[in-house]
Amino acid sequence: MAKILNWIEAETKIRDSGLLLFSPADLKRILGVSEISVRFLLTRYVKKGAIVKLRNKLYGLSNRLPIELEIANALYKPSYISLTFALAYYHLIPEMVYAVTSVTTRSTARFQILEKEFRYHKIKMPAFTGYLPEKIEGRTVLIADREKALVDYLYFVVRKTYEFNERLDVSRLDNRKIFHYAELFNNKKLDCLIMTMFK
Repeated sequence: MAKILNWIEAETKIRDSGLLLFSPADLKRILGVSEISVRFLLTRYVKKGAIVKLRNKLYGLSNRLPIELEIANALYKPSYISLTFALAYYHLIPEMVYAVTSVTTRSTARFQILEKEFRYHKIKMPAFTGYLPEKIEGRTVLIADREKALVDYLYFVVRKTYEFNERLDVSRLDNRKIFHYAELFNNKKLDCLIMTMFK
């Protein structure tokens, strides 16, 4: 294996790779160095602030981090942006939302990174759909469509994870898509709430 590179060389190679987020295995491949050298480089330059550790085995250059929604997609896979963050993004609720909220098929999780909160709520596999790649700030992000963001949110309302927002604007949504997405959850309380809202 090649010797450990100095930081300028290492940073240049990381940038040239095109990766905004990377693992130790990525660095080993990009830099052509040993696992020990990668561990040394990460330990040293995380302390110096040149590299940011987002979570175990996920890092980024501090001066070249992706947007927070890309971070949300990468932090906990599989996942897509949904719930209150997506509702605010689509202007279906008037409030600003601090936490970036996503759904996943994995266990519910929460991360506090770079003064931002990332929340992940578990849904069953059949309901893990209704999202699309969307260009946001020039980057491609997986986010629920309007109707799926609403149904995901209402599912967690009936589970009492979220309180129902009385200022929710559903006037421009496609009811057929909403009923279709609701069926995927197979939840009677969710069905009743949606029937009440869209009767």
